[in-house]
Amino acid sequence: MSLQTTLWRGGHVLSASSPAATALRTEGDRITWVGRDADAPAADRTVDLEQCLVTPAFVDSHVHLTGTGAALTGLDLAGTTSAADVLDRVAAHAATLPADAVVLAGGWDETTWDDPTLPGYDEVDRAAGGRLAYLSRVCGHAGIPGNRLDAEHPEIALLEYGLFKPPYRRMAHRAARAAVARAVPVHQRLDKARAALAHAATLGIAAVAEHSVPNAFDDLIEPEFQGLTALGTDEGLPAVHGWWGELAAAEKARDLGAHGCGGDLSADGSLGARTAYLRTPYADADTLGAQYLTAPDIAAHLLDCHAAGLSAAFHAIGDGAVEAVLDGLDLAEPRLGLDAVRHARHRIEHAELLDAALIARMVHHGVHASVQPAFDAAWGGPDGMYAARLGTERALAANPLAGLAGVGVPLAFGSDSPVTALDPWGGVRAALAHRNPLSRLSTAAAFSAATRGGWRALGIDDAGALAPGTRADFAVWDLTAPGLPDLSDPRTPPPACRTTVSRGRVIHQRS
Repeated sequence: MSLQTTLWRGGHVLSASSPAATALRTEGDRITWVGRDADAPAADRTVDLEQCLVTPAFVDSHVHLTGTGAALTGLDLAGTTSAADVLDRVAAHAATLPADAVVLAGGWDETTWDDPTLPGYDEVDRAAGGRLAYLSRVCGHAGIPGNRLDAEHPEIALLEYGLFKPPYRRMAHRAARAAVARAVPVHQRLDKARAALAHAATLGIAAVAEHSVPNAFDDLIEPEFQGLTALGTDEGLPAVHGWWGELAAAEKARDLGAHGCGGDLSADGSLGARTAYLRTPYADADTLGAQYLTAPDIAAHLLDCHAAGLSAAFHAIGDGAVEAVLDGLDLAEPRLGLDAVRHARHRIEHAELLDAALIARMVHHGVHASVQPAFDAAWGGPDGMYAARLGTERALAANPLAGLAGVGVPLAFGSDSPVTALDPWGGVRAALAHRNPLSRLSTAAAFSAATRGGWRALGIDDAGALAPGTRADFAVWDLTAPGLPDLSDPRTPPPACRTTVSRGRVIHQRS
């Protein structure tokens, strides 16, 4: 059975193999030809590009689809200005809910408030109308429960940093969030995820990497994860490549349909919650943060992944956590062989605090860095949250994008949505405008990390470029000049997406 061919012509095609291209032809899920309109082969169908720019589509390498959809369709606490503002939003949202609903939301960031005092458990309980409630911090590593959750699950408050005052941190946070989420049926979670994927398609995103983490307090996470990866097979949505974040559970991950085992398998926490694991203490607290995984844990996970034929990935933000991951790779390398380690394309998610020695070790092991440039835009610089937590010198050294790319560490950009918004052009812009000029990337390097870099980190080399034989994943933009836009001026609006094509199928067409 022959596949339908489509000729996209009359535009500006961003193609290294054919710099003057104005057209491309697809057959099924592949690009079969790129060149000038005058030389175009015949096709079953022709699309007029109306002089618009065609580029490879974006890949968001780190997302949480259900949480993203919940923020898009429900209560989002991003941008709140005080504890009172948080409580007002919760109360307004709760007033729209049935009595047996739960209130699960996130996005508050007390470092942006004039008064960083957090809401108390009793205040959250009153605002939620007595409903089961949990409000996650923007970083996803701390949160505030209502009294009802505290009363129904007293064991959670005793987990590590739970204690008896807000916020919950570490394992207490994860358990509390899962205990509330358990009340949300899988089909409702997937409805939210579908909304997130549909939104991603409007932004020129053709694929995402979903990062799910199991939890003993929520036995629906496994069917939810299987549903999320199944959504990625929908002809009208971006592809979904799932990471299952359970230690030494590669066979289970494979059986669940995961692309890899790990992802948000956390070696530490976050800087905002002071749980990122550092080698020297925080500037504003006498702590090194939290170490969740040791080098032997990491080595055992790597061996398990190699036995199952899966890649591994680890959440590591602090330099202490990154060092632990690399120490684990050192332990595993003699048993696996360096070539096998490099071929597996293991990843570190976030990798925010690094020095030259750690970066050199990443190069040695062939580790990919799945990074979020928007983190620097949100919290970097001499006056941001990083500076408050780390001091100015370490803050300006955070997220060293140019330092990584310059010595050969492959970069893949993501958002960690809903931590920061799905906004691929915003990520490119943030990489160009890094708060430390020494860490800035060129437009071409940043765009590559947001497109081809995401595919390479997934072990897929025939995508992310517009050339014959590559996957037909591309986007059409409201730009009538050839070449990538100059986003160095913050006043320049991001390009608007007219069309997104994933696997040769149109998943977004602006009316």
